[in-house]
Amino acid sequence: MDTFSFSAHDLFIDRSADLARLEDWWASDDRKALALYGRRRVGKSWLLREFAHAKPAFLLVADRRAEAPQLDRFAERFEGFLGIRPALGSLAALFEALYAISVEEKTLVVIDEFPYLLPARERDRVDVLTSIQAVMEERDASQLKLVLCGSYIAQMERLLSGPLRGRLTSLSVEPLSFTNAQEFAPPAMDAIDRIELFSVSGGMSLYLDELARGGTLRERICARVLDPRGPLFNDPREVLEEELRAPGVYYSLLEELSTGKKSLGELGSALGRKTTDLQGYLDTLRTMRIVQRAVPVTALPGERNHRYGLADDFMRFWFRFVFPFQEELKTGLAPRTLYADEIAPQFGDHISPTYEALCREWTLRTGAATKVGEWWGNALNELRRDRIRTSEQVAVVGLRRSAVSLVGECKWTSRPLGLDVLADLESYKIPAMRQAGLRFAGDHVIALFSRSGFSEAVVEVAGRREDVRLVPVSELVADVIAPA
Repeated sequence: MDTFSFSAHDLFIDRSADLARLEDWWASDDRKALALYGRRRVGKSWLLREFAHAKPAFLLVADRRAEAPQLDRFAERFEGFLGIRPALGSLAALFEALYAISVEEKTLVVIDEFPYLLPARERDRVDVLTSIQAVMEERDASQLKLVLCGSYIAQMERLLSGPLRGRLTSLSVEPLSFTNAQEFAPPAMDAIDRIELFSVSGGMSLYLDELARGGTLRERICARVLDPRGPLFNDPREVLEEELRAPGVYYSLLEELSTGKKSLGELGSALGRKTTDLQGYLDTLRTMRIVQRAVPVTALPGERNHRYGLADDFMRFWFRFVFPFQEELKTGLAPRTLYADEIAPQFGDHISPTYEALCREWTLRTGAATKVGEWWGNALNELRRDRIRTSEQVAVVGLRRSAVSLVGECKWTSRPLGLDVLADLESYKIPAMRQAGLRFAGDHVIALFSRSGFSEAVVEVAGRREDVRLVPVSELVADVIAPA
């Protein structure tokens, strides 16, 4: 078989850890097929093509057509290099053919979007997978290295527990981290611009590539996201409608979550729906890895103090700033006007969750804690009784051996961080955490993170207190992207 040539090989960026995992599987004697899955736009197809580059490989891409015409199309592909057209009357026959062509030579075969080939009805799907499982029982006579790839995460995960259980090795492809996403950023880009880029693009290669090209981020957003002719203007809608039959409620949930994390009760109140009705929608979005659920870092297993938020920064940006104005943009609203009037005044608020997540990552990377997260809970009892403060929230709480080793506040503002932030933390938030039963290490540290530096008074306090650490944005980014 001829070796596969990936036309975009020279353009491929990063994914070194995933490629290394794939190469280990390729070099091993493991005869199990690989089930590779992840969110749409995460870069699975490019990853597999880069992996297949210069190997004896064959790629099949499934689509939404019925099984018979797809199998006919695959048979035509086989004819091109076998010289004969195999009879592919079923998916089991396709697998038999794949194992047969790999008897003499180790061959990589990728079936992309494999779930499209499976029947919709559960009973029929189990029957088909059972027939495939029977073919796999005879795999030892073949050198086939088979990859089944899919974006329907729930269906791909069901493959691992259904009739093919024990015959598949799983590999989940995750969005790029902030560190790995720096491969897309120009080398001269400063720390603030790097965080702003990531807060809009998230870890999806497609969005990073579109938004890291020439010009300012503002110009790229206007041209690629806000312009109705831009490549990302409608992308989240297209991604969601691939998998959701009635997206209306999902869109309302995502728009509400785009402004910040919410409890189930808050979502029910905002949308005017019973929380029991919303739970199923949220579970579906969590399965798709679009929504994530968070609890305070000190929560016990099974605790129900949940908050929901968007797992993807681009989705969060799009549902906050694009989705509500799509009709206006289509009918004449200029992208630069929308940016100036709606996005620019709220952009800092949008960036804050991304910045806070990076501050938590910094806490782990620098060894300040072995577990890190957020904390929220009741304000001090006397303040709640007098209705002065009802609740408290801390953006960064690091734990070591179940004791608080670091408490941090993060400010993404144009003003230097002042003493009021430190005073608020020490007067109200830390006492509320102690009231809730949190145990503090004797040498715990207060970390203050700031986009715009620190006031002279804060610098003076930090100079004479060993328990207060100041982390400017340049240091934060340098520490997070530094090699481990």
